[in-house]
Amino acid sequence: MPTTPLQNIWKETWKLTYNRRLIIIGTVIMLSVVFTMPLFFGYIEKRQGTFINDPVLAAVPSYNVSVLIFTIIWGMALLILYRALYKPSIYIIYCWALIPITITRFITISIVPLAPPAGLIPLTDPLTGIFYGQALITKDLFFSGHIATLTLIFLCLEKRNDKILAFLATIVIACLLVIQHIHYSIDILASPGITYICYRLTRKFLDKEISIISPFLRS
Repeated sequence: MPTTPLQNIWKETWKLTYNRRLIIIGTVIMLSVVFTMPLFFGYIEKRQGTFINDPVLAAVPSYNVSVLIFTIIWGMALLILYRALYKPSIYIIYCWALIPITITRFITISIVPLAPPAGLIPLTDPLTGIFYGQALITKDLFFSGHIATLTLIFLCLEKRNDKILAFLATIVIACLLVIQHIHYSIDILASPGITYICYRLTRKFLDKEISIISPFLRS
């Protein structure tokens, strides 16, 4: 049976020991970090946090826009998954960048304990319950994981129209998070910068690990 172009892409990628190692190790580490989330979030929900008087949130009435938020986020997730199927380097970079981003969130949330914003309406999405342990989480605030996710998708996508779409999606989600009072303004504003730093460090690490940069990782 003849192989498809998609099968050929992954066959060629898998031939390279470096790429194969990155995919396996990166996936294992990423899943290990992700599946510690229920324990971590369970811990932070028991802490007392500091309430911030946020003039932006105070000026915006809160509404439940959970469905729209997760429609956009999961739509962008499907887009980058589709692109990664045809260019494995997108998966490799996204996977490895997600590791320091998640660990950094653990650290910042730990050292900056915040109380939920006034008027917060909890997000409802059955898919994220896998990572949140089906519990109501309201204190995973600084910095925003939703904005970090979309910023990383923007950075990893390569096509111009994809980047424009990801950029617009990030702006829209930032506004919707404010409308639902999920995050303080500082949580949202800090997220792209921190995510970018983690992304650049990841790219530097990946490029430095090999003497001849694999074409699959070339920008």
